[in-house]
Amino acid sequence: MQMKGILPALVTPFDKSGAVDHETLASIIEYQLKAGVSGFVPLGSTGEYYALTNEERRQVLATVKEVVGDRGTLIAGANGSCTREVLEQVRQTVEAGYTNLLIAPPYYALPSQEELAAHYQTILDTFPEINVVLYNYPVRTNVEVGYSVLDALKDHPRVVGVKESSGNLLRAIEIGTTYKDKLQLSCGSDDQALDFFIWGATSWICGPANCFPDQVVDFYRKFSSGNLAGAQEVVKSLFPVMASMESGKFVQKVKYGCELAGFSAGNARAPLLPLTDEEKAEFRKVFEASQR
Repeated sequence: MQMKGILPALVTPFDKSGAVDHETLASIIEYQLKAGVSGFVPLGSTGEYYALTNEERRQVLATVKEVVGDRGTLIAGANGSCTREVLEQVRQTVEAGYTNLLIAPPYYALPSQEELAAHYQTILDTFPEINVVLYNYPVRTNVEVGYSVLDALKDHPRVVGVKESSGNLLRAIEIGTTYKDKLQLSCGSDDQALDFFIWGATSWICGPANCFPDQVVDFYRKFSSGNLAGAQEVVKSLFPVMASMESGKFVQKVKYGCELAGFSAGNARAPLLPLTDEEKAEFRKVFEASQR
């Protein structure tokens, strides 16, 4: 499975009653496909998978698969706090027709590196039909997918890559060089995208692509064609809005960005609170500047 191009980490829109809004989800997907994205990643942190019921997760997976069809690569998040729970999530994801999964370390349990490698191996042994993308996001899980885990799994034919979201560029450099022939590198640190691609990333699993996919795809096309200066200019224009997202309330800002782009994605679910009027005004200013 090749991870290439822009893969939006999909939001999960909610209607005014708080239910998943599948019609808006379909519209956002079509908007991104028109912009030229390569695929989608539902049920990630941007998609608030942790706040959804199992039935809602199944419905989201079904909607995404039905709308996308064969028009893009699909990589579904399947996560939980222990191996048993993750296996349950993987099973229902496989039953929904997905074979590519993005899996982070179990949160709260704080497994050692040896235990984490065994956790991934158990998933791979239980589901021989799946490909796994390792998800390193220690700010959310408090556990790093360390180099010893990468060493243990790098030769597994169904461990295809790493989404690196640590914010530590040295990790991207190490993965893009030491593991370049073993593991595909996907950018998960939005404000470091240009650096990631310079160091060997082939894809960008991108939350901001929900609300400004044209610019993100333009960046990728320019970089891929060798127009480094043009790619740099796109990143420069996006940096203020992405810096705002990375500074806090990321999900709320992505959802408000969708609203500014013409799609009512609703509020994030509790415990996340809506943006204040002042926060909206500040974000709208940098968002609109990025559209010029």
